[in-house]
Amino acid sequence: MALGTAVLLAALLLLLANLWVLGETRERIERDLPMCRAERVGIVFGTSHWTRSGVRNPYFEARMSAAAQLLSLGRVDHLLLSGDNRTLSYNEPITMWRDLRGREVPETAMTLDYAGFSTFDTLARARQVFGVERALLVTQAWHLPRALFIAEALGIEAQGCAVSTREVRGQWRLAAREWVARLATLGDLYLWGREPHFLGPREPLVIVPQRLPPQGWADDTPGPPAERR
Repeated sequence: MALGTAVLLAALLLLLANLWVLGETRERIERDLPMCRAERVGIVFGTSHWTRSGVRNPYFEARMSAAAQLLSLGRVDHLLLSGDNRTLSYNEPITMWRDLRGREVPETAMTLDYAGFSTFDTLARARQVFGVERALLVTQAWHLPRALFIAEALGIEAQGCAVSTREVRGQWRLAAREWVARLATLGDLYLWGREPHFLGPREPLVIVPQRLPPQGWADDTPGPPAERR
């Protein structure tokens, strides 16, 4: 009986946490890309370029496609590409940079954040390191409620632009994990006072209104920022 009660309470807590996060953020999510609210900065969340089965990750593809389109449509002027760069062999920001350069996104329209180890770290660094106060968050619809909730708690006035992604095998596991992550987020924000893994000095974004160059345009940029240091 005690075990059953504990399980029931845990399930109720999980449900209430998710209802809170979803209820607080649903009005700030736009699913039609051209209708996403215009902001100077778009924050693009990193993810692996490839799946474990060795095929191109549809979540990565959708985020990069949406980011390039938002810039082309004038919905954002600058993209903050934030992702994991824990090891020499895994670098999400550089991979995003290269993909977007292939889509003819100008180098001056992008800033790379190499310490976006998690959704929390990405948003904490956006506010504290890059000085972002308003932003358009670019990611999948299932990820946006948690991202928007964190952004608001950290002092970023954010809107969500949900990118369209085809259904993938095992997506229910991702949805289940996100339910648990939303509950954990409340603990991060209100109980144990989570801090980002790494901050470093302030690096305010330099934002210049951008327009994508015509099709077929290319330049002689030798490589991504990390490779030119």
